[in-house]
Amino acid sequence: MLKTNYRWFIIFMVFLITIVNYIDRSAIAFAMPLLSKQFHMTPEDIGLTLGAFNVGYAVMVFIGGLMVDKWGSRKIWLITALVWSLSILSTAAATGFAMLYTVRLILGLAEGPNFPALNRVVGDWLPGKERALALGNALVGVPIALAFGGLIVAYLANLFTWRGMFIILGALGIIWAPIWYFCFRDFPETSGKVNDAELKYIKETDKISRSSEQEIRRQSHASKPGMWKFLLTNPTLLSNDWAFFVFGYNLFFFMGWLPTFLNKTYHMNLSQVGSFTFLPWITAALMLYLVGIISNRILKSTGKYRLARSHPLWITQLLGAIFLLPILYYHSVGVALLSISLCVGFNMAPNSIFYAVNIDIIKERSGTAMGITDLFFAVAGLIASTLTGFIIQISGSFQGAFILVIVLNISSVIGVILFHNPDRENSRIQTTQSTKLAS
Repeated sequence: MLKTNYRWFIIFMVFLITIVNYIDRSAIAFAMPLLSKQFHMTPEDIGLTLGAFNVGYAVMVFIGGLMVDKWGSRKIWLITALVWSLSILSTAAATGFAMLYTVRLILGLAEGPNFPALNRVVGDWLPGKERALALGNALVGVPIALAFGGLIVAYLANLFTWRGMFIILGALGIIWAPIWYFCFRDFPETSGKVNDAELKYIKETDKISRSSEQEIRRQSHASKPGMWKFLLTNPTLLSNDWAFFVFGYNLFFFMGWLPTFLNKTYHMNLSQVGSFTFLPWITAALMLYLVGIISNRILKSTGKYRLARSHPLWITQLLGAIFLLPILYYHSVGVALLSISLCVGFNMAPNSIFYAVNIDIIKERSGTAMGITDLFFAVAGLIASTLTGFIIQISGSFQGAFILVIVLNISSVIGVILFHNPDRENSRIQTTQSTKLAS
C-alpha cells in the first residue's frame, strides 16, 4: 500500500497561518511612520505600543502551551486565530496611542498559543527524521511574511489607507480558521485522510493502533514524575531557551524598529522601507529553509543531535553578530542593506532548531516545553521593543541598540557551546525508560 502524504498538507496549513500571524503582528511596525505622525507619538510611545503585543504574548504563551497539550491544536488554533483577527480589524478604528496599545495587547494574548500549537502539530504528525525539515517549511513563513509584509502593507495602505489595510489583513485569519478546524485532527490516528502506511511511517513502527482521541489524550496526559523539574532545570533546555530569547530579541528588534531606523536615518518613506526590508527577510527565509534541510541531513547521516542541532545554532548566531559590526562604522545605505541582510539572515536561520530540540527531548509535553521556550521569546520581544525606544530617546541614535544585539548574541553562543547537548538528554531518557521496563 502506498502511503498517503496528508501530513504535508497539514504543514502547508501551518505555513499559511504562520504567514498570516507574522503579517498581522508586524503590520503596525511597517505602518508606524504613518501612525506616529498622525497621532504625534514619541519614540517612547512607539516602543510601548510595539511592546504591548509582548506583554499579552508573555502572559498567554506559557498558558497557551498548557492549553494546547490539554485541549489540542485543533480547537485552540481555531479560537485564537479568530480572536487575533478581530483585534487586527479593531486596529482600523484606532484613534490614538491608548487604543493602539489596547488592540496590540489583545493581539499578543490571542497569538500566545500559536507556536506551542505549531510545535505540538509537528511532534504528533511527523516522524523524528522529518521534524526539522517540517519545522523549517512551516517557520519559513515568518521571514516570508516579513519580506513581503512591508510591500503588502505599503501597497494596501497607499490604495486603501492604513485603516483599510488593517481591515483586509484581519479577514485573512477569519478565512483560515474554519478550514483548519474541518481539515485537521489532533492526532493522525484519528484522521480519515491518513492511511495505515502513512501512520506507520509517522509513528516509526509497524505496530499501530487507531485509538480514539480521548484514549490517546489520556495516555499523553499520564502523570510523569519530575517533569516540571526537568523542564525548568535541564541544561540543554535552558540554554535552548536563552538562545531563543536572543533570537526573539533580534527578531523583534529588526521587525519592530527597522522601518523606523530607515525612516529616521536615511529618510525613507513607507514604499522605500518596504523595498529595503525585502532583502533581509527573504535572505532569512532562504537561510532558515537551508538550515532545516542541513540539520535533517546531519541527523540522518550521523544520528548525533549535538551535530545536527547545537552546532548550526551557535555558528549562525555568531555569524549574525559578526555581520552586524559594519553598520556601527559605516553610514551608508549599501553597507546597511548588506550588513542587516546577513545579520537578519543568520540570526533567523536556526529557528526550526529551537522547536525541534523541545520535541527531541520531551515529545509528550512539546506544547508545554515550547510554551516555556516561547515565554523567553515573548520577554525578549517586550524588552527589545521598549528598551530600544528608551535607548534612542536617551542617546539620539541606534548605536547602543545595535551593540546590545551583538553582546546578546555572544552570550547565546557561549551558552550553547557549554550547555546545549541533546544527545546527553536523549541518552538519559533512554536509560530511564530501559530501567523502568526491566523493573
